Amino acid sequence: MSDINPPDAIDRQRRRFLGGGALVAAAAGFGTIGAARAQPAKSGGATSFAALKQIDAGVLNVGYAEAGPADGPPVLLLHGWPYDIHTYVEVAPLLAAAGYRVIVPHLRGYGTTRFLSDASIRNGQPSAIAADIVALMDALKIQKAVVAGCDWGARTANIMAALWPARVKAMVSVSGYLIGSQEAGRMPLPPKAELQWWYQFYFATERGRIGYEKNRREFARLIWQLASPKWRFDDATFDRSAAAFDNPDHVAIVIHNYRWRLGLAEGEAKYDELEKRLAAAPVITVPTITLEGDANGAPHPEPSAYAGKFSGRYAHRNLSGGIGHNLPQEAPQAFAQAVSDVDKY
Repeated sequence: MSDINPPDAIDRQRRRFLGGGALVAAAAGFGTIGAARAQPAKSGGATSFAALKQIDAGVLNVGYAEAGPADGPPVLLLHGWPYDIHTYVEVAPLLAAAGYRVIVPHLRGYGTTRFLSDASIRNGQPSAIAADIVALMDALKIQKAVVAGCDWGARTANIMAALWPARVKAMVSVSGYLIGSQEAGRMPLPPKAELQWWYQFYFATERGRIGYEKNRREFARLIWQLASPKWRFDDATFDRSAAAFDNPDHVAIVIHNYRWRLGLAEGEAKYDELEKRLAAAPVITVPTITLEGDANGAPHPEPSAYAGKFSGRYAHRNLSGGIGHNLPQEAPQAFAQAVSDVDKY
């Protein structure tokens, strides 16, 4: 889930809220949401993707869903933990109907994505995941795209926008600015905040690794419930995503990610320079819309803490209506609207 190490707080009046523009409705029910009462996803929407595609990209063979016209403006939608591409199962058709070429990849350690070599380090550090997505863009011959994400996916989008701004046309980021560092991860938080990270400390132990290996579905369901306390997902919705956790590298990637953040695991030397740049908490220059739900039960920074980290055109939208951490799946129309709006910035 998202980081709780926000950048320095800024004056709340430094940035005014920017309203969202209208999108010409290209699918039923897909219209302007204003500043933001979102309607939670209802049954009857899309529940699956077309057959997944596979492509070699960097160190991976990436499994991904694709929707929309092949010559449409590209949009990359990035999922987090413990979720999968179905975070966007209702967002993708909305954007596809509006003319976008939508790419939704399984991150390393999820679904049908596999390492090309058994010798590759099962590395979950944030810069490695972002480099994977840049490699995917190269493999698909996509020079520049709107990049949007939630949880690990939002962090990945942030890193791409900060390190490779020429590849990111615009960005949508749930819970804002999530770039962190090992040094920041070593800093203690107030006890109440530390309590929210119980699973991170659990994963730091061998008991936690074994426990997650043995109970990954039960663990994921608990996180879904805690992170989105008002989201009434059914068994079919959960099981659809939980299948992605059967990936043979899933546990290794998740455990390494959280241990790396606490400085308890080494990364790969080839990413050292990228992590050094990220540790400086770089300002993001690409046009950005950040989103937050009113019922997000996961650790997340306050919008006022990160607004100053975006120097390009910027808007923040608070969504009401019981929207939790998995915002794109809980409020797909609002998320799709943000992608369309930021593309016009």
